[in-house]
Amino acid sequence: MAKKDSFKEDKEFISFINEFGLIWGPEPEIYNGLAGFYTYGPLGKLLKNKVENAVRQIFNSNGLRELEGPTVMPDCVWEASGHLETFSDRTIECSKCGATFRADKLVEESFDVAADAWSDKKILEFIEKENILCSSCKGFLKKNIEAQSLMMKTNVAGTEASLRPETATVTYLPYLKFYNYFRKKLPLGVFQIGKAYRNEISPRQHVIRGREFTQAEGQLFVDPLEKNKWEKFNEIKKNELPFWDYKSQEKSSKVTRISIEEALKKGFIKSQAYGWCINLAYSLYENFGIPKERIRLRQHHPDEKAFYADDAWDIEVNLNSYGWTEMCGVHDRTDYDLKQHSKFSGKKLEAMRENGERFVPHVLEIAFGTDRPTYALIDIFYDKKKENEGKTTLKVPYKMAPIEVSIFPLTKKEEQIGIAQKLKKKLESEFIVNYDAAGSIGRRYLRSSTVGTPYAITIDYDSAKNKDLTIRDRDSGEQKRIKIEDVKDTLRKLISGEIKFGDLK
Repeated sequence: MAKKDSFKEDKEFISFINEFGLIWGPEPEIYNGLAGFYTYGPLGKLLKNKVENAVRQIFNSNGLRELEGPTVMPDCVWEASGHLETFSDRTIECSKCGATFRADKLVEESFDVAADAWSDKKILEFIEKENILCSSCKGFLKKNIEAQSLMMKTNVAGTEASLRPETATVTYLPYLKFYNYFRKKLPLGVFQIGKAYRNEISPRQHVIRGREFTQAEGQLFVDPLEKNKWEKFNEIKKNELPFWDYKSQEKSSKVTRISIEEALKKGFIKSQAYGWCINLAYSLYENFGIPKERIRLRQHHPDEKAFYADDAWDIEVNLNSYGWTEMCGVHDRTDYDLKQHSKFSGKKLEAMRENGERFVPHVLEIAFGTDRPTYALIDIFYDKKKENEGKTTLKVPYKMAPIEVSIFPLTKKEEQIGIAQKLKKKLESEFIVNYDAAGSIGRRYLRSSTVGTPYAITIDYDSAKNKDLTIRDRDSGEQKRIKIEDVKDTLRKLISGEIKFGDLK
């Protein structure tokens, strides 16, 4: 078992996140903060919106439709789902300073292993063997592990209730409603993007492990007899993905890209429908702009899988701050959830085949939080190259940039200000625009590129006469003249990748 590199947050990076309005906290900072709760600043919220809108675009284009359910449910719901009794983490305490840690994560943060399925005894033996110490004071850890519920409890008008620890459960509850909405035809897909809450043991790694976070979970309801007769499988079966099966994990960290079709033949995945979901989840992260070489698909070990899961793989991303980090889970949950809620509610949550046969649909799930990919974009594309005149730039992919364009009147002359403000109004119907008329043009360019804005537009002395302006590319620093009337269409094509900056005449 390989020991992990010692990853830690770069102080300059954290300073950048704070100074430029990306993420603040733990909040409330003026009261010394409560671990696991963060505020997204103006720039960070715009970036998180981009991530969530990219999720909506991918899910909607693949036939899934968005729901919005309650964030609080009576405990009878969580009893049915199993959360009330079993949703807990194992804690271990430092014998010196009293700090409490999640035992399996303490192991995983030090070694490249998946300790979630390990027994308490195995975790304690591993900690002793590898001499894992308290990360706060380097003291010895106690030799016992305890369970702590992750549910955040509340009371609603005398009824015991809990804040949802995921969006999945509240997606299943209105099944009969959306089954009717989709004209009682399977497969059907729905998703939610919304807040979830977990009483995390020892939140660390910034927003990677928060107590309040945003989840985006897609649920595909399918006929179990149709899993290997998946109409859309032929469209994606040749796609090569970085599969890392559990047997390979025991030998090395090397990941081989193979086709989804081959993964099915090898038995890595069990159905065409599940392979389609794996591809859909992977395409989400590719669409965010995460480099391919930083993404891998890790299969759950048989002992690690939930007892009801028929298939389970995680998408992991290699972060500069923390190394390989779980970003998304893709699960075949079979008919477990609908059967549980049918049993506890007394309502039949079924579908019907054309021959009149009734059955309980299986659920294929793509589950992730939007905080993690948002953080990943900042972490991966934060560029502090000292050789570049000490300039720090958030080189996030252009289509994911929080602010798409900056507008600079070169001087405060009324003619230039008038053109700039008119252009700003025109572009704001489609883009997030930053208007900046203060300071030298060089400083304004620097401010624009620092926060990742792809293009800066300057209105100068010739703009009124020639009806044109200068557009500057963030990464190359190259500048070109274009007609004012063409700006909106040109920006749209540049940001979408339809044309490249070098193609402009």
